[in-house]
Amino acid sequence: MFISWPLLHNPIFQLVLSLPVYVVGFAFFGRSAYHSVKNGVPNMDVLIFIGSLSAFIYSIVGMTLFFGSHEVYKYLFFETGTTIITLVLLGNLLEKRAVKQTTGDITALQKLKSEKVKLVHKSAEANYTEISYEEIKKGDLLFAAAGDKIPMDGIIEKGEGFVDESMVTGESITISKSVGSTVIGGTILEDGNLFVRATSNPKSSILSGIIELVKKAQADKPAIQKLADDISAIFVPLVIVIAALAFAINYFAFDISFSDSLLRSVAVLVISCPCAMGLATPTAVMVGIGKAGKNGILVKQASALEEFAKTKNIIFDKTGTLTDGHFAVSDIDISATENEQYIKGIIFIIEQHSSHPIAVSIFNSQKDWLAPNITLREIAERKGLGISAKDQNNDYWFLGSVKTGDTKSLKGNLFLFRNKECVAGISIADKVKDHAAEVMKYFSQQEIDTILLSGDTLEKCNTLAQIAGLQEVFAAASPDKKLEVIDAFAKKGSVAMVGDGINDAPALSKASVAVSFSNATAIAQQSAQIVLMNPDIKTLQKAHIIARQTYKTIKQNLFWAFAYNIVAIPLAAAGFLYPMVAAASMAFSDVVVIGNAIRLRFTKIED
Repeated sequence: MFISWPLLHNPIFQLVLSLPVYVVGFAFFGRSAYHSVKNGVPNMDVLIFIGSLSAFIYSIVGMTLFFGSHEVYKYLFFETGTTIITLVLLGNLLEKRAVKQTTGDITALQKLKSEKVKLVHKSAEANYTEISYEEIKKGDLLFAAAGDKIPMDGIIEKGEGFVDESMVTGESITISKSVGSTVIGGTILEDGNLFVRATSNPKSSILSGIIELVKKAQADKPAIQKLADDISAIFVPLVIVIAALAFAINYFAFDISFSDSLLRSVAVLVISCPCAMGLATPTAVMVGIGKAGKNGILVKQASALEEFAKTKNIIFDKTGTLTDGHFAVSDIDISATENEQYIKGIIFIIEQHSSHPIAVSIFNSQKDWLAPNITLREIAERKGLGISAKDQNNDYWFLGSVKTGDTKSLKGNLFLFRNKECVAGISIADKVKDHAAEVMKYFSQQEIDTILLSGDTLEKCNTLAQIAGLQEVFAAASPDKKLEVIDAFAKKGSVAMVGDGINDAPALSKASVAVSFSNATAIAQQSAQIVLMNPDIKTLQKAHIIARQTYKTIKQNLFWAFAYNIVAIPLAAAGFLYPMVAAASMAFSDVVVIGNAIRLRFTKIED
C-alpha cells in the first residue's frame, strides 16, 4: 500500500515520477521564455525554464555516468526542478482565482444597455412594441419612463425630465432635459417621461465608442516589467556565460576530464537554479493578495501590487470616487435685503413637494430651515424647469435651475425668484467622502502626486481639490481627454488611476495600475486590477500600504536569493561545492524566502 523508501531513491522511479511535471513545466515556461528571449528581454520564466531544465539534465547525466553506483545519489536533482515548476504554477493559479472573484469580462458592458427597448408606433404614441437593443435603428422613436435607462443616443421630441449622466460625463448633478435636448444611451432617467428620436445605432453610439476606447487602451498599454524580470534580463545571460567559462577553464586550462568539466558547468546552472528566486515574488504576492482580501481589497492581477507600490502619480475621478453621490447644500447666497430664515423656509417647503434627488437631499439635510409661519399654495412642478408657488402674502415664488431673470450675480446651481426678482442662489455639491483629505495627505507624505481628473465643471473640481487637498486639477474632461492626461503622466513614471464610471474605463485600462470600487459600473471594475470592496476611500490607503509591504518583501526575498547565488556559483564552478551541500544550501535559501513572505502576513498595516 505504501511506496518503500528504497524505491523513492531509485533513479528510474524518480525520473518516471517527475517526468509529467517536467513536460507540463517545459511546455508552459518554455513558451513564455522563448517569446521573451525573442523580444530581447529575458524574463523570470527564462530562469525557471533554464533552472529546471539544468536540474533535469544534471540528473540525467549523473544517472547515466554513475548508474548502479552509490555516487549516483549525489547527482539526482529531479525534485529540484519539479519543486520550482509546481510552486510557480501554483502562484499563477492563485492569481487567476483572484481574477475570477471580480467581474473580469468585458461583456459586462452589456448590462449598461437596455435589454428591452420601447419602440413607439408611428400611428400612435400611446402604443409601443418592445424590441431588443440590437434592433434599434437610427431614426427610431423610443420611449423611456422614470427609472429607465435612456435606450440610445438621441434628441428629445416630446416630454421633459431629469437625467443622471454622471457615469458617462462625470457631471454630479442630474441634468434637466426637455424638447430638443440631447441624451446619451445608457444614462438613467431619474424623473419624467421622454420620447427620444435615435441619432445613432448600437454600433455608433457613445457607449460603443467608449468600449472601443477601452479595447484600444488595453491593446496599447505597455507590459508591466516586474522587478524579478528586470533582474533576470541581466542575470540569465550572466549565468550562462559563467557556466560556459567554467567548462572551458576546467577542461582546457586545468585538464579536468570532459565529464567532470561538464558536470561542474551544469552544476553552476543547477546551483543558480532560481528555486529561491522563483519563490521570491510569488510567495510574497500570494501572502499580499491574501492580506489584501482580508482587508476588503480584491487584487485581480498580482503585478498590480508591485506596480501600485512604485507609482509616483495617482489620478482620481471625482463623482463616486472622492464624493459619495449624496447631494448637500454647500453654500447659500441670499440677497442682503432679504430675511435669511424666511428665504430658507420658502426653499425648504417648496423642495418637500418635489421628488427630484436634489430636492429630496435638501429636504432631508436642512430640517433647521423649516419655518412654521410660512404657508404656500398653488404649488406646481414644471418638469425640467422648477417649482412655483404663492405664499400668504400673495407673492409668487419660483425655484429652479433655469434662470428666469437677472440673478444679480448671486451664485448657485439653483435660484429662488420672488415676483421674478432673484433673491437667493443655492450651491449644491456632491458630498466629499470622509477621510478624503486624510488619504491625500498620506499620498503626499509618500511623495506621490495627487491629480483630479473629472468630466465635471472646473468650479466644482477646484472646490473639491481645495477641500480634499489634491495637487492638480483637470476638469470637463471627456474619455478621450482622460486618455491624453494618463499618457502625459505615464511618460513621467508609473501612474495609478482611481475611478468608477463608464467614462473612466478607457483611462483605467491605460493606467499602469487601475483601482475601482465594488459599487462602480461593471466596465470600471472590469478595467481595474484592484477592486476596493469598501466604498470608504480609506481602503485605498490600506491597499497602497499592503502593496508597499509586498514590494518590500519581494526585494528582501530577491536579496536573499541572490546572496546565495553570489556565494554558491563560484564554488560550484571551481568544483568545491558538492551536490549534497548545494542541495542543503538551496533548501536553506528557500526556507528564508518563504519565512520572510509569511512574516508579511503578520506585519501591521500602519494608520
